[in-house]
Amino acid sequence: MADITVERTGDSTYRVTVEEGRKRSVHDVTATADHVKRYAPGASPERLVEASFEFLLQREPKESILSRFDLPAIERYFPDYPREIARILNR
Repeated sequence: MADITVERTGDSTYRVTVEEGRKRSVHDVTATADHVKRYAPGASPERLVEASFEFLLQREPKESILSRFDLPAIERYFPDYPREIARILNR
């Protein structure tokens, strides 16, 4: 299982580090207040980003995740993202 670390780097930007064993990947993600309102009302941006990486890692290896993206890009690749992110956040 991967360790996911989310660090705020700006107003709406986050650096996500995914570690699996001795290997890691680093990703820069933009998650605005509007993104949080749309996908995870009431959640913190950090929790939404962390849950989004849980979602992504269930579908692809960390090396396949874009190194820089806005949160809605996930939905373009995975149309079930809005439904599944709500499920992940509510478990």
